[in-house]
Amino acid sequence: MVIAGAGSGKTRVLTYRIAYLMQAKGIDSFNILSLTFTNKAAKEMKERIGSIVGSTEAKNLWMGTFHSVFSRILRVESEKLGYPSNFTIYDMEDQGKVISGVIKELQLDREIYKPRSIARRISALKNGLIGPTEYLNTPELKEQDNAAKMPLMGEIYKAYAEKCFRSGAMDFDDLLVNTYILLRKFPEVLHKYQDRFRYIMVDEYQDTNHAQYLIVKALANRHGNICVVGDDAQSIYAFRGANIQNILNYQRDYNDVRVFKLEQNYRSTKNIVGAANSLIQKNRDQLHKEVWTSNIEGEQIAVHKTVSDNDEAAYVARIIFEKQMTEHLANKEFAVLYRTNSQSRAIEDALRRKNIPYRIYGGLSFYQRKEVKDVLAYFRLTINSNDEQAFRRVINYPKRGIGDTTLDKLTVAANQEGISIWEVCERMPFLNINLNKPTQAKIQDFVTKISSYKAMNEKADAFEIAAHIAKSSGLVRELTEDKTPEGVSKYENIQELLNSVKEFTEEQREIEDGDMALGKFMEDVALLTDSDKDDPKNNDTVSLMTVHQAKGLEYPVVFIVGLEESLFPSMMAMNSRADLEEERRLFYVALTRAEKEAYLIHAQMRYRWGKLVDCEPSRFLEEIDSKYLDIHIPEISPFGGPPEMNSGIRRKAPTPQRRPQKREQFVSRPPKNLKKVDTNASFEGNFEALSDVSVGERVKHQRFGLGIIKDVEGSGPNKKAVITFDNAGEKKLLLKFAKLEKI
Repeated sequence: MVIAGAGSGKTRVLTYRIAYLMQAKGIDSFNILSLTFTNKAAKEMKERIGSIVGSTEAKNLWMGTFHSVFSRILRVESEKLGYPSNFTIYDMEDQGKVISGVIKELQLDREIYKPRSIARRISALKNGLIGPTEYLNTPELKEQDNAAKMPLMGEIYKAYAEKCFRSGAMDFDDLLVNTYILLRKFPEVLHKYQDRFRYIMVDEYQDTNHAQYLIVKALANRHGNICVVGDDAQSIYAFRGANIQNILNYQRDYNDVRVFKLEQNYRSTKNIVGAANSLIQKNRDQLHKEVWTSNIEGEQIAVHKTVSDNDEAAYVARIIFEKQMTEHLANKEFAVLYRTNSQSRAIEDALRRKNIPYRIYGGLSFYQRKEVKDVLAYFRLTINSNDEQAFRRVINYPKRGIGDTTLDKLTVAANQEGISIWEVCERMPFLNINLNKPTQAKIQDFVTKISSYKAMNEKADAFEIAAHIAKSSGLVRELTEDKTPEGVSKYENIQELLNSVKEFTEEQREIEDGDMALGKFMEDVALLTDSDKDDPKNNDTVSLMTVHQAKGLEYPVVFIVGLEESLFPSMMAMNSRADLEEERRLFYVALTRAEKEAYLIHAQMRYRWGKLVDCEPSRFLEEIDSKYLDIHIPEISPFGGPPEMNSGIRRKAPTPQRRPQKREQFVSRPPKNLKKVDTNASFEGNFEALSDVSVGERVKHQRFGLGIIKDVEGSGPNKKAVITFDNAGEKKLLLKFAKLEKI
């Protein structure tokens, strides 16, 4: 077991261990299995190993994500479980549509049975290896759902599983569950893969869930040559089913375990490493290690207090802009991390005002765009015609006069016959379906078109069939006719998709035994992880992302915003020590993304659920040893403070405020002339409307902060002021409504 601290170079260690096994020990590359959490990481490792032992041997390694490796096994063995070898892999959108269809067919209330909640529940059950039958026979689970007012959860789960099976489809959780079932039910299959995978390596072992743990344990049970790498301090995926006990109990699971600790951090400064260590020591449940670094001392970590979330965002944008001007840093050297996606809105607004390009990591990826998914649905249907979600997506796109009523009749027939909708269409002449002749003819034309694609797909490579489908389906023609900017963009996206198929085909052509089939391309697309889909370092942009999405990344300058109680740590983490320790590990991950500088920012007030609420600084700020911190507390105005305090970079507060020993010292003391804001009140009740302002006067506004009067127009109730705000730019406000206060 290799316990790898943050920034300790574990990827290098994994790479050289595999190269050592192959080169020094003479282990056949076909007998090595290496499991990672992103395809990107696996690809980089293969390239590194190839540079040491030769690219040919490196290509023979079974290396990839759990899902990609298990998918590869299932492609060979799936028929034992009743699935076709060309089964479709459903993404979250497909899964949601199937669940929505089930809820509709069962005539359930979507306000009670929300598809997203149902999908999360099914995922949790599968991660615990609980299938529909086991669920229906477990009273405790049914009681939980009764308490949640979802008594028919079991029926939904069962119907969902049946629909997926009938469509020849597996969701991501099924790839794990079905691999486990395969190895458990078929001893000869287990023996086959135990014999093949004589040396097993698992990266990020702290993030494995119950199903992954049992599969790896079964595969390693025969030879016992297993090496896991991970850091219990970075276990942050409990909400996905990850079980930190897998790494904490590793030494109990195997005999003769040797433990190696990678404790030198090569990434961050001494101040950042020291701060992170002082924080994570507060967790009780952990494996002891002493992370250290020989890097420079570096800047203290800036802790900055703002009044509002808008002020917080403006501060971040200002610091980025000034660092670009004074230190010539590129946009890609900055990252802004937050606890929830909703926090990005204010940050985006502030960056746009400064004309700073940014990219939201984890946003809509290329392969999730509608026009791309439309073409991919044709590809999916060509490979697996029983794929119901693909069928529904393209049966009437481009329009061919087959509406929802027709689809409902086909669905009823499929359910009655226990077959897929595609099979209903194929057997239509022999089934009693109430459809008129023209509609039947349209359906038959569609079946003929897809059948021709299937025939061509048996001989053509991925690019040939993909280009043919895009053109002959009518999708390209439809987008070509749309001359709007959106239409042009969609057309370009289809061209880019075909380019990616072309690149895939050429790449496979160069590989010995390469698979140029469309099915292989689609499998690669389906198994892309979030990191593979959207790399924030592709362009020179500031990266915005949740802390969960930042795992494994690093940046010279990192801003962690929203460090307030009930936000970070999350309100949902207040119920148990285990939940709170997971939040602390999450903050540890955020802090250790920083190479040179880190900014920790919290607001005095923040909009939550449409109301302005008072905020208390996060307990995590108090838990960091104060010697690593440089506290910034505005002293004059809660709206961003005086210009000299906020416009500079890393200006230090007076000495008494730089060494807080109690949490109370993080709480600001507002000026006496301001009233406390009622959490249930709007701003309008707390500021007086001014009508006697003059050019050059400094004022403050409840939303826009500090500003200077540039011009005054009109008189009486129509009197207006042109104000240049420090953070929000120039605004023209009607004074009777503006609620300004003079400074």
